[in-house]
Amino acid sequence: MVYAFLAPGYEEIEALTIVDVLRRAGVLVSTVSMDGDKIALGSHNIPVIADFVFDDCDFSDAELLFLPGGLPGATNLDAHEGLLEVLKKHAQNNGLIAAVCAAPLVLGHIGLTEGKTCTCYPGFETELGNANYTGGIVEVDGNIITGRGPAACLELGYTILKMLGKEEQATQLREGMMYNQLMGNK
Repeated sequence: MVYAFLAPGYEEIEALTIVDVLRRAGVLVSTVSMDGDKIALGSHNIPVIADFVFDDCDFSDAELLFLPGGLPGATNLDAHEGLLEVLKKHAQNNGLIAAVCAAPLVLGHIGLTEGKTCTCYPGFETELGNANYTGGIVEVDGNIITGRGPAACLELGYTILKMLGKEEQATQLREGMMYNQLMGNK
């Protein structure tokens, strides 16, 4: 199971692109509202009905935890003590964690980017602690997957699929969604 955390002010394109790509590949993905209301309002005032609210989940079946960026979404994730504990525990068990745009700051603040090769939205690299910031589109280092920003989300979704052992589905989606043609990879 993949959990995508929707804090007030999350970046809709980041959250929904990842959820869409993973669900197209048959991955079970649950969206989780962080503020107790199933209607999660993003940074562009697009309401999304989440599958669950945070307090109704135990996350014991999590294979990957996903943090979309956006402001104030990322800072709201960073302020959620319950989420921080879930992330730490998941990381201790070598569970996969993905974050994009400003959201890698959450991982940096709890030490999960220490010594890792990471990327994030330009200007947030100072929040990553002692990470090796590359400015790349997507970076994978061990169990941590990071994406640079909204334009990186298709690539991030395909990378997450590979990390979940669904490389064939990622390849098929790259072709079916015309990503390869767009990127000049015929």
